[in-house]
Amino acid sequence: MNAWILLPVLLPALSGICLLCSSFKSHLRSSGKDIWHDLDEQERRKLHCFVGAVLMLTAVLALLAAWSGEHEVRLFELMEGIPVYFRIDAVGRLFVTFVTIVWVSVGFYSFVYMKHEGEERRFFGFFLLVYGVLVALDFAGNIVTMYLFYELMTLCSMPLVMHNGSREAIMAALKYLFYSMCGAYLGLFGIFFLYHYCDTLTFTAGGALNLSLVSGHEGILLIAVMAMLIGFGAKAGMFPLHAWLPAAHPVAPSPASAALSAVIVKSGVLAVLRVVYYMIGADFLRGTWVQWAWLSLTLITVFMGSLLAFREPVFKKRLAYSTVSQVSYVLFGLALLQPEAFTGALLHTVFHAFIKCALFLTAGIVIYQTGKTRVCELQGIGKEMPRTLWCYTFAALGLIGIPPMSGFVSKWYLAQGALSAQAGVFRYLGPAVLLVSALLTAGYLLPVTIDGFLPGKNWKKESEKLEAPLGMLFPLALLAVLTILLGLFPNPLASYIRDLAVTLL
Repeated sequence: MNAWILLPVLLPALSGICLLCSSFKSHLRSSGKDIWHDLDEQERRKLHCFVGAVLMLTAVLALLAAWSGEHEVRLFELMEGIPVYFRIDAVGRLFVTFVTIVWVSVGFYSFVYMKHEGEERRFFGFFLLVYGVLVALDFAGNIVTMYLFYELMTLCSMPLVMHNGSREAIMAALKYLFYSMCGAYLGLFGIFFLYHYCDTLTFTAGGALNLSLVSGHEGILLIAVMAMLIGFGAKAGMFPLHAWLPAAHPVAPSPASAALSAVIVKSGVLAVLRVVYYMIGADFLRGTWVQWAWLSLTLITVFMGSLLAFREPVFKKRLAYSTVSQVSYVLFGLALLQPEAFTGALLHTVFHAFIKCALFLTAGIVIYQTGKTRVCELQGIGKEMPRTLWCYTFAALGLIGIPPMSGFVSKWYLAQGALSAQAGVFRYLGPAVLLVSALLTAGYLLPVTIDGFLPGKNWKKESEKLEAPLGMLFPLALLAVLTILLGLFPNPLASYIRDLAVTLL
């Protein structure tokens, strides 16, 4: 029996539900104007011990399940011939590993930060619940299982966006829900066709299409595939369904923003990867109008996101537009349908998760310590919190792609893959857009460092050092160190992904 692989799904999910029930009971008991019960220090310590224990135990169980070999377990049969089940493969193993690292880092960071936001039981309840759903999504064995947990993840993560309960937060959460559901319905539309034209709905390396059934119906299947790419691309922030990202990030608590940008948008990448490489097959799409349209949308998103980030004055919103741009680097690599580009895409998926998480945690520290939210207010911030800004700087250099940082490695593979691909004008247009985007990335990230450490003669120190508490600084520093180490020693991860690319292309 492989039922034990259910533990990293059930443990955080059930723990999260218990915390939500506890939060609801506190709500019912509370009275007066302050409806929700605030935690005292003893309650807070108990909560942190519980959440920390669940996070660490889940992390161990998830990594053991992922790296202990090939396993699968059936949950139930949704309909005849359509089981809901988990199966661990190379892609799921990679995704659950970086998801776990990010989630645990953000969780421990939140122990300090959420004192600033309040409603800690409710936040950590949904936080643990989403973690369980994400592990389930990574372990999904077929496209129906993936779709079920993909939808569940949207519903469970929405409360993290609307945590503070303001009108702006509620509207942003509804926008997130609307765009995600629209995208999911497009994905479901495509799944109906896959059920008809595929031999199986189980993820199969190289694709599961029955070419004899497809013959004569290629046009309608290509339309269905394009709908799925746009639909699942919504979660990844791909144009035209990208607008939820810059709306959700500024209003969500910074730990939630970090989780959204680093991990949850990657669920869209995972869904696209599963559809293209495990259901349709790269050979079927290569050279079709779908590939050209997909490549066009990714490059439009890369350039548009970078330009909007460059012009955005609000710090967290600037980072949100950056996510729109950077995740489309990944989709561009996947769209090239070429081994080196595929390697670059998955490398950038991992690197971006750590880098962008670090950048949002930096923004959270600044908000927590100073209340400042706009880039123009960060002049001299490096004098007040130098360790924080150094971590930010290393992460920023990684995102720009300055050697030997990790972002350079992934962008190198992407450029080489584009130049080697049979992609017409996109062979040259792709690297050109990526280069322009890298310059824009430097333009909207580095001024924070420059003005932070070199504020100029007119700057006056407002306070003593405001360095972040260790509980916030340590996760940030860990992610910054990973950004450097993965750039210096990328070969083990790159080799793992190259081996995966061989089986798919």
